[in-house]
Amino acid sequence: MDRLDAMSVLLAAVESGSLSKASRQLGVPLATVSRKMADLESHLKATIFIRSSKGLELTPAGSSYVAAAKAILEQVVEAERAIAGEYTEPKGDLVVTAPIMFGRLHALPIVMSFLAVYPDVSVELVLTDRVTHFLDDQVDVALRIGDLPDSDLVAVGLGEVRRVVCASPKYLSVKGTPAMPRDLMQHDVVTFESVSAPSTWSFWCEGEEQRVPIRTRLSVNTIDAAIDAGLSGWGIIRTMSYQIVEHIQSGRLTAVLKEFEPAPRPVHLVYDKRNRLPLKVRAFVDFAIPKLREQVGAARF
Repeated sequence: MDRLDAMSVLLAAVESGSLSKASRQLGVPLATVSRKMADLESHLKATIFIRSSKGLELTPAGSSYVAAAKAILEQVVEAERAIAGEYTEPKGDLVVTAPIMFGRLHALPIVMSFLAVYPDVSVELVLTDRVTHFLDDQVDVALRIGDLPDSDLVAVGLGEVRRVVCASPKYLSVKGTPAMPRDLMQHDVVTFESVSAPSTWSFWCEGEEQRVPIRTRLSVNTIDAAIDAGLSGWGIIRTMSYQIVEHIQSGRLTAVLKEFEPAPRPVHLVYDKRNRLPLKVRAFVDFAIPKLREQVGAARF
């Protein structure tokens, strides 16, 4: 039995919550995962976990073994990084993740510049609007918009972005400019949501949140499509400020209800806290932070 392999499978099962999820995550048959867990328990002469309606529940012996296995595997990874030279010079594979549009506008240009400076580093830039997990998704650096939960991760502030309501001058000349959030009930709205279109938008009025019903004339599932519809005069849209700053500055879109906007959302660069940070990560963090701060700061109006 390959004990390191068995430990890796065990951790995947515990972290995912079931053998079937671990099977999909690892890309191996469920029967193989089950056999490896049975072999491990036979080798240890102990029961590691109990299957229940809630998933996998670790026994006391299992909890101790999982903690030890995690520490052992982390040491193996550290040893491999040291041997590969990741602590002596920036080299190896780096996984960076960012929201789709923010990544395309800001992260991608920085990544390409970084690659030109560090020829021994390869970058996988994952653009997704879902929250990625550093361990499960093997992420090295993440760019995140919004408040962050408490964690052991290092978060470096890059600035803030606003939630902006805007429309084309063509639309506003025909339908009029809303002066108060409640005026939106008389306007055509283009909404963007990955799951379903919202029925209300939130604003900050007289020190408290106010939710205003909206009339969705067009619902799309990408922000690019919503912006295109707004530019074409089909209605009022709501986006993050960095997504439409170019159109605001050119006059193709006009921001409205600015005094009622919700609080700005922070932008952070996040990376895992380790005793020894691989130089590829340190190099990217040091390279990207000043450039991202400049870009986020420039996207203001």
